[in-house]
Amino acid sequence: MAYAVKEIFYTLQGEGRNAGRASVFCRFTGCNLWSGRELDRATAACQFCDTDFVGMDGPGGGRFADAQALAAAIASHWPQGAGGKPAGGKPFTVLTGGEPLLQVDADLTAALHAEGFEIAVETNGTVPVPAGIDWVCVSPKAGNAVVVTTGDELKLVYPQAGAEPALFEGFAFDHFLLSPMDGAEAAANTAATVAYCLQNPRWRLNLQTHKFLGIA
Repeated sequence: MAYAVKEIFYTLQGEGRNAGRASVFCRFTGCNLWSGRELDRATAACQFCDTDFVGMDGPGGGRFADAQALAAAIASHWPQGAGGKPAGGKPFTVLTGGEPLLQVDADLTAALHAEGFEIAVETNGTVPVPAGIDWVCVSPKAGNAVVVTTGDELKLVYPQAGAEPALFEGFAFDHFLLSPMDGAEAAANTAATVAYCLQNPRWRLNLQTHKFLGIA
């Protein structure tokens, strides 16, 4: 299948249990909870998204004819060491969006593994995960049925009416992370998130360090 990609870039993962890790981000176009257009935000299933996932005009973005072509494009962003081999530790890619699982499939994960990559996905949890994903991060959105109830980390934006943390504690994740909702109430939301984590130590505070650092 062909893949529509907003952008591909090399950076440090800014949040979650992999925070600080060098990563190639591949942001897919499209989402099933919001069109990405501001005029639709008020009626969207998710109204607080702050990510541009519309179109294919970002750096490294475009339409890729098959899994091998996209995997090669992702691999080209990883730094090369002596002899043309990948520099440093195991190459790591984060497949994100929008909602990446509308497009990510077993062909792509196989092609990325063939390129030597460890694969993480950041999903809203409403679409089943294909074979071959190494790290599953689910970020539930209120009012939307979550079908991915097992994985590595559950990263919940807080507060969300109808998506209270206790609703997800029966899910089978290794790590439960709470992220303060950004926006006009960011300071109050951060204080509330800190208080919740102190009162419920199963949850760990998650901050978007890439915003503090000014990196992508």
